[in-house]
Amino acid sequence: MTTRGTPALVRRLDGSTRATLLELLFDVVFVAALAQTSKLLADDMSWPRSGSVALMLVAIWWTWSVTSTTTEFYDPQQRPIQLILMVAMVGSVGMAAALPMITPGQAATFALAYVGTHVVRGVVLVGTLYRQHHRSAMARATRFLFWFLVSGVLWIIGAATDADRWWIWTIAIAIDLLSAAARYPTPWLGRVPLDQYDRTTAHLGERYQQFVILALGDIILVPTLELSRSEFDSLRITALLCAFVIMLLLWQIYVYRAGELLETAAASVPGRSTRIAPYTHLVLLVGVAVTAASVDLVVDRPTGSTPARWLMLIIGGPLVFVLGRALFAYLLSGRVPWGRMAWQLLPLLLLPWAGGWPPVLVTAIVAFALAAHVLVPRSDRRETRRGLGPRPAG
Repeated sequence: MTTRGTPALVRRLDGSTRATLLELLFDVVFVAALAQTSKLLADDMSWPRSGSVALMLVAIWWTWSVTSTTTEFYDPQQRPIQLILMVAMVGSVGMAAALPMITPGQAATFALAYVGTHVVRGVVLVGTLYRQHHRSAMARATRFLFWFLVSGVLWIIGAATDADRWWIWTIAIAIDLLSAAARYPTPWLGRVPLDQYDRTTAHLGERYQQFVILALGDIILVPTLELSRSEFDSLRITALLCAFVIMLLLWQIYVYRAGELLETAAASVPGRSTRIAPYTHLVLLVGVAVTAASVDLVVDRPTGSTPARWLMLIIGGPLVFVLGRALFAYLLSGRVPWGRMAWQLLPLLLLPWAGGWPPVLVTAIVAFALAAHVLVPRSDRRETRRGLGPRPAG
């Protein structure tokens, strides 16, 4: 229970860094929403519709990221934080249910679920911290609440507007992302002090890794559901096996020293990992969603020619994931495994001819390039030696 008159809500630096069971349940609910975005990308063949799905994916991810940062700064064992997690799960379900975004009612549901999650979190935090007389933490929560109220107005206006909805929502999500990058500058309060970002523990790194690993499961979940509804033949099974291999390879690419990078940067350049992880992992999640959508299409139709949009999804998904992982490594360590990344050029070099090949063959080539990325040794081994130092501050 929260103790009145004490800063009990704020996480102690010497406390447990393990994720709670409620946090893990929270992750599963959000991964289900991510799987829905992958299914929408596979089902809708228009580029404008893909852009709207990408915007919804960003909103879902941002809700997870900000809520997970909350459990990093505040104790997830306390009742107010558990309430925040439960409200965020309800919001995730609401956003996922509204994702087809076909009717005005679905648009209103999505906007209310998104805005409601962030506003309830802010109100609960500000109210609880006020009662506990924890001024610095209350000021931090107030800054977050202020900017989500600003963007929330646009989310609600967009839900009530039909013609310009997506432009209004694009501005709203841009406000959310840019205000966080600027450390939530708020009238009379200023920005979030940098020393509050320095409180990063191993808990946050573990949370991001757990979510990415769960999200990677969508790459095999989505096509498995597709195969169960289709004719069971050898080419579809081959496509599913390719999806499984791609999932394992992306897992290997991500987990290699990811925890070490986060922990080393947290110790040597405090605050950097906390501030850049939401943006770099957003790129990774886009890669996962696109990859899951592509293998869903390939399992459904593994033969025949490969349309241009399919090529962009099949090749682009893993490529975006690899680029996101490279950006993550570069911002934390200043190093990029260029030799390994060069293997991702192979599918791109084959693009002029790949349109006439069957989708399952293109998927197999992408899997081969990822396997080479992981398995082919580098002679200098710079990117794999022990003691990878963090990138200098500045």
